[in-house]
Amino acid sequence: MDEFSELKKNTNHMRKLIIKMLNAAGSGHPGGSLSSVEILTALYMRVMKHDPKNPCWEKRDRFVLSKGHVAPVLYAAMAMSGYFPEEELMTLRKLGSRLQGHPHMCKLPGLETSSGSLGQGLSIANGMAIGLKMDKMNNHVYCLMGDGELDEGQVWEAAMTAAHYSLDNVTGVVDVNGLQIDGFTKDVKNLEPLADKWRSFGWHVIEVDGHNINEVVEALVESKNMHNMPTVILCHTIKGKGVSFMENLAGWHGKAPNDEETKKALAELDAAGEVL
Repeated sequence: MDEFSELKKNTNHMRKLIIKMLNAAGSGHPGGSLSSVEILTALYMRVMKHDPKNPCWEKRDRFVLSKGHVAPVLYAAMAMSGYFPEEELMTLRKLGSRLQGHPHMCKLPGLETSSGSLGQGLSIANGMAIGLKMDKMNNHVYCLMGDGELDEGQVWEAAMTAAHYSLDNVTGVVDVNGLQIDGFTKDVKNLEPLADKWRSFGWHVIEVDGHNINEVVEALVESKNMHNMPTVILCHTIKGKGVSFMENLAGWHGKAPNDEETKKALAELDAAGEVL
């Protein structure tokens, strides 16, 4: 059996949870949540050191969700890891729920930061990484960004900072799905040559198929073993991955599926799961 077969099954289940919770909420962001599934699966179920029973464990790795609007994928990963029951996912965006539309660290144990204002996550991750180095702690910090959020100047200030301080305990992960709320990133503000940009800012760059769980895991492990410089993993993905009528469409950036669309999406995912 493929050593990654269980992780592949987890990605299918995670996509189902995302669809179900967004339908229950009646609002939220499916496109970027679905494109990030393999990334969160690899982190929470294979690579990161963390303990759902002890969220404040001193030796844990840290995860910063810079593109906070894709909170559904983070909540699904946390529930599947054991931080809280999967049934609680259906309270997404409900009044009084711990699962706010954007992560709220004061409500849900296991979140390292509140996020939602784009462009700030890498700066936060850098601060954590510097603090860990000062305390001589061997913990790693992972920061997931969207490609659209790279339009923010603060991201590149943070990129310079990480390289300047040789933060080899920081891994930036970019969900390169090519779309943002206003359309294709190449039309809104062209990012290319993206890999060369990161290299010129002093980062070790790895490019992978963001839906190949094997490649994602291997890249994350490689980044954790890098010395004297930060690493960025450019995960080339498809927005809305796994649901045919959502794939590669900006209109599904922030629209929840209705009951009929949910039924169709889950049927597709059920069929895909049968061949895993």
